[in-house]
Amino acid sequence: MSNQTILISGAGIGGPTLAYWLARAGFKPTLVEHAPTLRGGGYVIDFWGLGYEIAQRTGLEAGIQRAGYRIKELRVVDGDGRRVAGFGTSVFTELTGGRYVTIARSELSRQIFETTANDTETIFGDEIVSLAEHADHVAVKLKRGGDRRFDLVVGADGLHSAVRRLAFGPQAQYEKHLGYVVAAFEAENYPHRDEDIYLMYCEPGRMLGRVTLRENKTLFLFVFAHEAGAHRPDLAGQKALLRATWGDGRWECPEILDALDAAGDVYFDRVSQIRMPRWSSGRTVLLGDAAYCVSLLAGQGTALAMLGAYVLAGELAKADGDHASAFRNYESKLRVYIEGKQNGAERFATAFAPRTRFGLWFRNQVLNVASLPGLAKLMVGRDIVETMKLPEYDRPVL
Repeated sequence: MSNQTILISGAGIGGPTLAYWLARAGFKPTLVEHAPTLRGGGYVIDFWGLGYEIAQRTGLEAGIQRAGYRIKELRVVDGDGRRVAGFGTSVFTELTGGRYVTIARSELSRQIFETTANDTETIFGDEIVSLAEHADHVAVKLKRGGDRRFDLVVGADGLHSAVRRLAFGPQAQYEKHLGYVVAAFEAENYPHRDEDIYLMYCEPGRMLGRVTLRENKTLFLFVFAHEAGAHRPDLAGQKALLRATWGDGRWECPEILDALDAAGDVYFDRVSQIRMPRWSSGRTVLLGDAAYCVSLLAGQGTALAMLGAYVLAGELAKADGDHASAFRNYESKLRVYIEGKQNGAERFATAFAPRTRFGLWFRNQVLNVASLPGLAKLMVGRDIVETMKLPEYDRPVL
């Protein structure tokens, strides 16, 4: 088989998923990750659909179910903590045949990564700083690891992909900012706990969510309208911006901002999509958010990264390593499906944080209607029930 050595940048979700399926098909993947270790903390995701099916095929379902949460209610509260809208979430479980769970993204990443331990070279604390394509390989320079050569290179390194910048050009060419910023952090010993309930407090153009976690931890999620530019502030700047945005908030805002002061790490980023005319260039190809970010608030980025990894590995195996054919088929199988997801995702940010009082009122009425028997299925079924079936590939089991 040709093109066996494959460098994958990014050890989040898509990268380790790709490494697992490549190794199973007889390739030799290498993972390189800028962070010194697997990332922890962050935020929780709702996990279902094709991503869940791929996790099942990877043998991860039992571990994911153990680590996951069963959120029973989405509840919107006012400044006094009184319920003003919401609905039960059992409809999601019904629509997915029970294949639905809320899980910390970092925990899912860890479980996927552990499947690669015996078959994949992994390099933490390093990054790709240059790529030079040749007729039969790509010359790669790592910041700390020096010069290496690989048959193929995959960028699975997220919204701010270094591989995309090196192989395709500046991020600004492909990024569509949706006008919001998202931030998240965890706190220990927060005094208010509501098990299995996702709480939301909203003001025009901003939303603050709270989720109770195990081990006496609480996750907070901020979404707010902000025309963020290319600059992303440091930790002190992130905290200052969150304080400036929520300093006048009611509900539990003073206590949450006090907890923020003690946080050693905050997830903070623009809410953006990546839209590219092509996902590959020569011997380099992009995967997941690096190629087709739908936006964090859409809730499907993890599943799409896993789907892309599964299909890319399958097409490379099917083409016996012929990268040009495999990359072409990978894109043709997924582009229309993913563009549909991107188009549908643009409305999610405004649903999280409507910019006007009327928008908030209307969103709350929609949520309340969703609590009526049968209507929730009609309202969310289109976004939850999958219309695509996983392709089947023949792979040798190692």
